[in-house]
Amino acid sequence: MIARTTEHLHEGAVGLDQRPSAQIASMLGDGQIAAAASVQGAVPAICAGADAMARTIDCGGCLHYVGAGSSGLMAAADAQELGGTFSITLDQIRIHMAGGLPTGVEMPGGTEDNTEGLEAALAELTAKDTIIAVSASGSTPYTVAAGRIATAHGAAVIGIANNRGAELLDLATHAVLLETPPEVLSGSTRMGAATAQKIALNMLSTLMAVHLGHVHDGMMVNVHADNIKLRARACGIVAKVAVVSEEAARAALDSADGDVKVAILMAARGVSRDVASTLLKDTHGHLRPALGRSD
Repeated sequence: MIARTTEHLHEGAVGLDQRPSAQIASMLGDGQIAAAASVQGAVPAICAGADAMARTIDCGGCLHYVGAGSSGLMAAADAQELGGTFSITLDQIRIHMAGGLPTGVEMPGGTEDNTEGLEAALAELTAKDTIIAVSASGSTPYTVAAGRIATAHGAAVIGIANNRGAELLDLATHAVLLETPPEVLSGSTRMGAATAQKIALNMLSTLMAVHLGHVHDGMMVNVHADNIKLRARACGIVAKVAVVSEEAARAALDSADGDVKVAILMAARGVSRDVASTLLKDTHGHLRPALGRSD
């Protein structure tokens, strides 16, 4: 049976509106910290989910992020960062949010009950794909329906919910239970529950990137450097990993057309762009073994 702790009244919230602002703020902060701690209990499921996501990207499948309301926003935020942070190609990422992604300040709540059109939106799912479905309650009709459709198509389902016994967790291939305490503002899952969801999503996508070879010594070696800040970061990464000057790093990046891993190999090993690309192909995009190759 579903616990529905996301709807319980916080034990310290009685008389909340009569307390000094500093005391209320401290309680709100403590609530966020307690919610964040819940993620540690989900580490095994997060690891398994990240493996599934990496396999999907590696075999040319697609990641489908699904959610409604605050949970949908958390899912969408993670999806939209994958291109810039790890250069995941846009044709391998989809966002399905109840009512569509907001274009203004209004986000109607009734859309989470509407599953019309979802079957058509997910019609091209295959066994290569993975769905990341997020719902604080774990019973949101839109999100649960997406999980069931994905299962019927043979796709992996990563279900993220904050209530034990939730339907979404029961149907998931990888059930990520984030047992956050009752919200300081009862039922307002944009607070603690969403904080835990955001952390779990960050962990899933970052661990996926590690498996794909997009992280080296804590650096984003597959970053898509499309602005001044990221170009400077890419240059610093090349200089640090290849142990060369920033001038040499910039030259390598220019020669590699901005590909950080190729630039690192060119600068560190003194090889051509073609040779560097071949080395990476041979190591399935993983930089460390390519740097260590003796040939």
